[in-house]
Amino acid sequence: MRKIFLSVVLVLLLVGSFVVLRHDSVDEVDTQSDYRNISYMVDGEEVRLVDGVAETEVAPGSAAKKVTRYFGNEFNTDLDGDGRDDVVFLITQETGGSGTFFYVVAALNTVDGYRGSDGYLLGDRIAPQSINQSTNPRHVRVIVANYAERAIGEPMTTAPSVGKSAYLKLDAEHMQWGIVEANFEGESR
Repeated sequence: MRKIFLSVVLVLLLVGSFVVLRHDSVDEVDTQSDYRNISYMVDGEEVRLVDGVAETEVAPGSAAKKVTRYFGNEFNTDLDGDGRDDVVFLITQETGGSGTFFYVVAALNTVDGYRGSDGYLLGDRIAPQSINQSTNPRHVRVIVANYAERAIGEPMTTAPSVGKSAYLKLDAEHMQWGIVEANFEGESR
């Protein structure tokens, strides 16, 4: 009888340890089946979207809030070469002033769910366009975020009219974007 009791206790301890360790490892890398409900890094701060929106304090104890929102312009592509489509899209962040800052983020599709990237700042009060794959044959898994901004010296009240493109490649290990030259002659592997 004592052996059975000890066996049951040992099994319960093992199962409990597995559940605790599994829970801790899932928390370590924020993954979820919906990329509008995971964390992204924006200007060095973790921002957890819930249904595509996050509100954080501008300063501790402050009534002012930073509001981060899913914007869209989704582009599905395999950013890390694992055969699964990942999602690249834009988020906006308003910090209480008159600006709206646009960031490119990626949700890497892993076996455990989506994992959020660092945000790449495109600019303040820009006019976002499309996100697509680079057509340069030397660019491997490089995306292009197209947008319009104001000409140098134009006031922020002027509508964006100058076309720009950001060529970006995700470092899947560190979940950070790297800038790629549009006419890069080498390989971007």
